[in-house]
Amino acid sequence: MRTPVRSRQLFARARQILPGGVDSPVRAFQAVGGTPLFIRRAAGATIVDVDGNRFIDYVMSWGPLIHGHAPPGLVRAAAATARLGTSFGAPTALEHELGERVRALVPSMARVRFVSSGTEAAISAVRLARAFTGRDRIVKFAGCYHGHGDAFLVKAGSGATTLGVPTSPGVTRAVAADTLLARYNDLDSVRALFDAQPAGIAAIIVEPIAGNMGVVPPAGQFLAGLRSLAMQHGALLIFDEVISGFRAAAGGAQAVFGIAPDLTCLGKIIGGGFPVGAYGGRADVMEMVAPAGPVYQAGTLSGNPVAMTAGLWALKRLTGRLYRDLARRGAMLAAGLADAARAAGVPVQVNAFGSVLTPFFTSSPVRDYDSALTANTGAYATFFRGMLARGIYPPPSQFEAWFLSAAHTDRDIARTIEAAHAAMKDVARAI
Repeated sequence: MRTPVRSRQLFARARQILPGGVDSPVRAFQAVGGTPLFIRRAAGATIVDVDGNRFIDYVMSWGPLIHGHAPPGLVRAAAATARLGTSFGAPTALEHELGERVRALVPSMARVRFVSSGTEAAISAVRLARAFTGRDRIVKFAGCYHGHGDAFLVKAGSGATTLGVPTSPGVTRAVAADTLLARYNDLDSVRALFDAQPAGIAAIIVEPIAGNMGVVPPAGQFLAGLRSLAMQHGALLIFDEVISGFRAAAGGAQAVFGIAPDLTCLGKIIGGGFPVGAYGGRADVMEMVAPAGPVYQAGTLSGNPVAMTAGLWALKRLTGRLYRDLARRGAMLAAGLADAARAAGVPVQVNAFGSVLTPFFTSSPVRDYDSALTANTGAYATFFRGMLARGIYPPPSQFEAWFLSAAHTDRDIARTIEAAHAAMKDVARAI
């Protein structure tokens, strides 16, 4: 790897204009040390930084690039639409065409509203749940991240954990008081909240496969239990499938586990990686959204035609073969990382689900936020730097998911495992 001279220069310049030099905290490399790499271009499974270093990428824009970077067909389709106009502030047929595609894949989403991000989708879904139920409080799970809305920044995962800020200044006590915390994979903790206020909870919001404390799959009947508790108490169940949607399966985690939520939040994977999100669900609930109903939500760029075109291209290519290949390579990589750690004598737990995984540097199984926090973040930082030096770009945080794409090959996985054996030796020497 060449010394990232140009990246360092750009970062120094960026810090003079952008808070912390970045537009999203985890990009700053604070959890792993060093200077963030500035990316110049990407194709397939490979990214290239401004200093000419090439890496096999396992960030994949934090998940949406299931077909890889800049698939030629997607680029051609988006460019053709852009030539006709990039935004109109008026309806296009592309919006309901993509909505129909989403509904066909995720039948619980009888009505769909497009927005511009997963955060916007989650904020809107919770507002809608409160309006529909006439209640104020929501249940979220420690370590689950639903974007940077005030109601969600209470023991949030992902970037908040990376920076050691479980809550954020600027979130009022009143807002925080309406967010009730439960433990992921612990139904009793949810049941206790409902027992304490059986008619006060509007919704349960959950990542059906946690991805923002690192990857943590649901255990046993956890999701079914949430469905039952919500129905019993007249609350809505919201699945935040910003990560798991179209990653776990073409119908999301809800298709895998056979659980139909009342509302679902989706992220940029439905726009082929363009800035788009969506929320949707039961028709009777969604009909409360303006202009059909009184719950206001709007967005100038919602349903952007370029993003809709890219989304149609991407969702039409979610095949059974794609998911089989992703699962096979995901299992190959997970086993390879575990073998590399074992060979070096480094305690690591690898959690994986299909094309997403996280190696936790701990000797204890990881099934919730508290057990995720037993991971040795210093060891992960050493591992990250070792992988980077060997041409592999993993997430710059212990508490994030690794993502595979259709563009990753068996050779890419083999190269990654080879690099992991060397990087784990770096860790063994450091701990």
